[in-house]
Amino acid sequence: MAQWCQLQLLDSKYLEQVDQLYDDSFPMDIRQYLSKWIESIDWDAVAYQDSLATVRFHELLSQLDEQHSRFALENNFLLQHNIRKIKRNLQDRFQEDPVCMAMIISRNLKEEMKILENGKRNEGDEATASTMVVEKHRLNNKVRDMKELLLVADQNIKNLEYLQDDYDFKVNSFKNRESEMNGTTTKELEKEKMDLGRMCYELKAKRQDVVMKLTELLNITHVLLSELISAELPEWKQRQQTACIGGPPNACMDQLQSWFTAVAETVLHVRQQLMELQELQHKMTYDTDPISQLKEQHEPRALELLRTLLSNSLVVERQPCMPTHPQRPLVLRTGVQFTVKLRFLVNLPEFNYQLKVKALFDKDIGDKKGFRKFNILGTNIKVMNMEESNASLVAEFRHLQLKEQKVAGNKSIEGPLIVTEELHSLSFESEYQLPQSGVTIKLEALSLPVVVISNVSQLPSAWASILWYNMLSTETKSLKFFVSPPQAKWSQLSEVLSWQFSSATKRGLNQEQLNMLADKLLGASAQRNPDGLIPWSKFCKLSPTERGFPFWLWIEGILDVIRRHLLCYWNDGSIMGFISKEREKKLLSGKCPGTFLLRFSESSRDGAITFTWIEHDCHLNPVFHSVEPYTKKELSAVSLHDIIRNYRVMAAENIPEYPLRFLYPDIPKDKAFGKYYPKPSETPEPMDVDSQQSSGYMKTELISVSEVPPSKLQENMMPMSPDDFRVLEQIVSPGHIADVMGDFQESD
Repeated sequence: MAQWCQLQLLDSKYLEQVDQLYDDSFPMDIRQYLSKWIESIDWDAVAYQDSLATVRFHELLSQLDEQHSRFALENNFLLQHNIRKIKRNLQDRFQEDPVCMAMIISRNLKEEMKILENGKRNEGDEATASTMVVEKHRLNNKVRDMKELLLVADQNIKNLEYLQDDYDFKVNSFKNRESEMNGTTTKELEKEKMDLGRMCYELKAKRQDVVMKLTELLNITHVLLSELISAELPEWKQRQQTACIGGPPNACMDQLQSWFTAVAETVLHVRQQLMELQELQHKMTYDTDPISQLKEQHEPRALELLRTLLSNSLVVERQPCMPTHPQRPLVLRTGVQFTVKLRFLVNLPEFNYQLKVKALFDKDIGDKKGFRKFNILGTNIKVMNMEESNASLVAEFRHLQLKEQKVAGNKSIEGPLIVTEELHSLSFESEYQLPQSGVTIKLEALSLPVVVISNVSQLPSAWASILWYNMLSTETKSLKFFVSPPQAKWSQLSEVLSWQFSSATKRGLNQEQLNMLADKLLGASAQRNPDGLIPWSKFCKLSPTERGFPFWLWIEGILDVIRRHLLCYWNDGSIMGFISKEREKKLLSGKCPGTFLLRFSESSRDGAITFTWIEHDCHLNPVFHSVEPYTKKELSAVSLHDIIRNYRVMAAENIPEYPLRFLYPDIPKDKAFGKYYPKPSETPEPMDVDSQQSSGYMKTELISVSEVPPSKLQENMMPMSPDDFRVLEQIVSPGHIADVMGDFQESD
């Protein structure tokens, strides 16, 4: 199926992204009418050859003429008019520069492909979610079947017990009567003896049936336990990893607990049933008694199932985290308390207050040369109970902290990795002794690897390590990960980057913003290979020969300035944010004078925002203006909406001009930001003369002013609406703009 046809099958949110690719410079009508021809051309090659671009340009005009002829045959006057207008506009824009048209088509086709792949991937995610629901129902059905079979086995054992008691009673009665008859046999005794024989046969069959049901029950339990440990538990841990780095919140732990608890109840009950059968065996047995075989085979099997279940039931419900930085788990600072929470997935009363858990740090590292060592301080032993949580068996460590062990001379160990690349391990140990068996089961849980810092300035780099590790690895014991860190695919990293924004705000990154970041990380290769590989050093480090600052620290600075000063504007979509200067000019071209957009500065490590607006000279040629970026210092003094509302430029004779009129695409600035302006009741009353004299100061107001030479400002043009500008652009030729604007001025 053609690419254009596939795009039209996507959800409306993806079609909106496609809509943003096309404007008056290359309207979507051409893409629709000539889709088959456009997709048959290698526009990358065309964009690098002037002569070939000229040929393709004239071919496109010929294709439009053919389309016009089709509309003429259909007597569709409106579409004929639109085609003629589109052809004239193309000739005006690209007649002298057909390569530019080829570049636009090439870029749009690639952006369409990215949108299409993203849409298909998300549809796949929805299908995966649907599959998870089906899988959940399937496991619930297995648990239900297991419980039903347990009830059947219980009833069978009770029936067997009644039958055996009845048989014992009748055997004893028969022996007593036989003794009274002194060996004399009567028909009645013969009949009673035959009845006992049939009863004995029935009893043996019942015993065999009970053993078979227990065998079937253990088989089902074994299969269910294997699925929980090999599939459901690892999937939950992977979802937890994703949630730790800003992904969708982790869920289904209560469901996982219910499954583990159901299996534990079944295995414990089976062990109790085996003890009951052994008591029945003591009362009566025979050479081929199946209960004897049951004891030899099924008792060890049930014990092993229980051992496997319990040893996998201790999990870290909430990963180590400093309360001062709840959105940065797994980064711990020496001397600062952190919390961590454990849960025992087998939620039965017999385990309440029976498990004592001890926290250990870097237990299995041993003598790793060059790596720092730490002592864990605070209460590192807790007893698991159900009172601290909502009917779950938990232990929460709230007051742990780390202290680095110093080497001789009070100096830290210098290792092969920098501090923020060292990974460490927090483990938890416990044990449980099975009642009436003397068997001890060891329990252990391991946190995700943590990074230990000594100064808060190291937090951004440490968080980068946490992101990279949890994005690419699921092996919790891989503590030498950064000795040779793997590369990340852009498809992986782009999702994680978007999570950083959606977890801290109400808005993640759209495809347009991610495209700009891809270009920044991958350069020209982003267009040829959108799923290119990104090394760790490119993401978070700089080589000694490079200047500037790492990509991640730039992102972190922007996140910080959003959280501190721009949150409401980012959430409501007023900030375009990540956009290249080339794309910025493309979007603003053809817009009404005074149209502006907000983007983040690429030259500020600590995060800054700027805005660019468009003016037009008397020949309708676009002129772009950008202001010096506003950093946290300026935004702390004046809010962004006040900056935009009061921003002015000073031209000749010190006459102020207010150039910002419409937030892109055409929203009046007071409509876009008016909700943030102070209400009249909130506006401070002007200071009277007496108060000015008493304080010695006159009231001041901070405003943003730029000094622009007159040649840089729009000359001889009056303010107009976007609709007026579009009408003017369509009906007036560029050579007569000045005359027309002069007429507007005189009439005004």
